[in-house]
Amino acid sequence: MGRVRDSIGGCDPSCRDLAPSCMGSPGGSPGKFRENKMEDDEDGLGSSISENSINTQFMSQAEKRAHHNALERKRRDHIKDSFHSLRDSVPALQGEKVSRAQILKKAADYISFMRRKNHGHQQDIDDLKKQNAILEQQIRALEKAKSTGQFANSQSAVVPGFEVAGGSESESSLDLEGDPGPGRRKKLKTSD
Repeated sequence: MGRVRDSIGGCDPSCRDLAPSCMGSPGGSPGKFRENKMEDDEDGLGSSISENSINTQFMSQAEKRAHHNALERKRRDHIKDSFHSLRDSVPALQGEKVSRAQILKKAADYISFMRRKNHGHQQDIDDLKKQNAILEQQIRALEKAKSTGQFANSQSAVVPGFEVAGGSESESSLDLEGDPGPGRRKKLKTSD
């Protein structure tokens, strides 16, 4: 094998496929190997799959170590950035310098808090939907009573919770503005 290397010397392009190890050998420069591979691409002889296999097959131990170190550094940087992003997503930790364990604990606490809060909001939504359904049913009953002429005759007996004011219009006796007490309903709070 040494004889083949010696006879090729400076890696004559015509012998490149016979002895690619001279380009990636510890004695050869990695830059020259890449330069020669670019020449292959220009000639249309090389393919990306074969380049990668030749590249890794003939890399020196130092090159392999450097490549591994670069990949590991990239992985660690990604983890670090992800922890910073997680830290900044938790209101109690924004801009704080805390350990990764604290970030995970506070993030888990915040997730639990938000789940409870969302559950409470969902219950409020369900209650308001039920109230809307009841109110829509009462409106339909009042409209039906008004159209049939029963509205003026039966007054508040038509729909429980409604009183007749002046004999022709109705007004809700339900207090949707105040705090919900027994028999009272919640008001939907909207942010304006």
